[in-house]
Amino acid sequence: MIDFLIVGHVVQDVVPTGYTVGGTATYMGIAARNLGRHVGVATRLAPDFVVPPVLHDIQIHRVASPQTTTFHNIYRDGHRQQFLLARAEDLEPRDVPPDWLTAPIVHLGPLAREVDARFAKMFPNALVGVTPQGWLREWDETKRVRMRPWHEAGEILPHVDVLVLSIEDLNGNLELMDEYIKLTRIAVMTQGAKGCLVFTNGIEKQIAGFPAREVDPTGAGDVFAGAFLVRLSETDDPFEAARFANATASFSVEGANVTAIPTRAQVEQRLARV
Repeated sequence: MIDFLIVGHVVQDVVPTGYTVGGTATYMGIAARNLGRHVGVATRLAPDFVVPPVLHDIQIHRVASPQTTTFHNIYRDGHRQQFLLARAEDLEPRDVPPDWLTAPIVHLGPLAREVDARFAKMFPNALVGVTPQGWLREWDETKRVRMRPWHEAGEILPHVDVLVLSIEDLNGNLELMDEYIKLTRIAVMTQGAKGCLVFTNGIEKQIAGFPAREVDPTGAGDVFAGAFLVRLSETDDPFEAARFANATASFSVEGANVTAIPTRAQVEQRLARV
C-alpha cells in the first residue's frame, strides 16, 4: 500500500544523448522514496515509454496516452527557453486507483496543466500539497512555453494544505504571494541557496538554506516540496519541515539530474552538523 501519492505526468526531457526522465513526479517521487515513503504516481504515458531504473520501488499507475509529455530546455546567458514538444492527455480523477485514494500524503504536481481543480477536493482526509508550475504555463504554435496567470488558484488552494512555489514562479510579482497566502493553510516560497520563506497562521518566517556546491538545480524545488510534506506529516511543524526540506534540497543540486537526491540518513547527518 502506498502512503505518498503524486498526481502528475512523468515527463521526458531532451538531452544531447536523447531523453532523460524528469518532472515533479520523478524528482519528488525519488525524494519521498529515499526518505522512507511508499510512493505511487498516477500518470499518463505513451505505450513505448520505458520506466527507467531510477524509479525503482515507486509504483507507477500508467494510463495509456498517444504521447508522453516531452520538454526541451535551452539555456542561453543564464536564461531558459522551454519548449513543450509533446503532451500526454489530461489526467482524470478515474486515473487514480481506488485503493490509492486513502493515501495520507498527496501531492498535485502538474507540468502542463494536466491536473485540474477537481483533484483538489478528492482527498479530504490527506495532507495535500501542490506545486503550481504546471498551472503557470501556456504554449503557442511554436511550442515555446511562457508564463500565464494562475487562474485556477481560487478553486484549488482553499482545498489543500500546502503550497510550495519558487520566487521565479511569481515572476517578480510578490503581491501574488499575498493573495495565495490568504487562500491556503501553509505557503512556502523557496529562494534557492537562501532557503525559504514560510507563511502560516499570520506568521512569516525565514528558514536559512544549507551550503551546497551547485552542479544542477533541476528539480530542487520538487525535492524540497516532497521532503517538506514528509516531515510535516511527522511533526505538524511547518518550520521544522522547511529546515528538513532545505537540507534535502541542498543535496539534490550537488549532482546531475536525480543522481544526488539523498537518503534520510544523509539528510539527518547534515542537519546534525548545523
